[in-house]
Amino acid sequence: MIEAGFFLLKISLLFCTLKTKSIFMRKFSLLALISILFVCGCSKDEVIDPAEQLQKEIALIEAYLAKHNLTATKTASGIHYIITKEGTGDYPTATSEVTVKYKGYLLDGTVFDQTTGTDTAKFKLNGVIPGWREAVPLLKKGGKGTFFIPSSLAYGALGTQDGTIKPNTVLIFDIELIDFTN
Repeated sequence: MIEAGFFLLKISLLFCTLKTKSIFMRKFSLLALISILFVCGCSKDEVIDPAEQLQKEIALIEAYLAKHNLTATKTASGIHYIITKEGTGDYPTATSEVTVKYKGYLLDGTVFDQTTGTDTAKFKLNGVIPGWREAVPLLKKGGKGTFFIPSSLAYGALGTQDGTIKPNTVLIFDIELIDFTN
């Protein structure tokens, strides 16, 4: 692909250097040059392997836990969690509708979303990020926990459309499961 890019670059430079009066050829040359720079500027080396990214994020989570003197349980997917209050009864499923109080924040402490006061939020777990579908069923009704969710189970390499959550960002959620229905 890069070889083809250099070939097109040579052709477009040739047309740029010609003393041609053709506006079309000048525009074509400029467009080709911009396209080549865009394609060649996207190196395969910049693509992050998802497994490598997960390992980087697990290291970040574990460093955060160590810095804050916290001990967490780790799931196979990479979520780390601390159950701070057990709760009672059954566990919700990944398709339950849950009523929760929560706070979502980044490793640097920046809060990006939360319920406040006596407000609660109601979600169908099959309509939220995969990390919530895995994390919330670890709580019983009335239970509370803190969940460290790798980006692959949140907003991934794209982040959120509004830019609130950047690409490849670990999320932390303090969640209290008020109630649920299956």
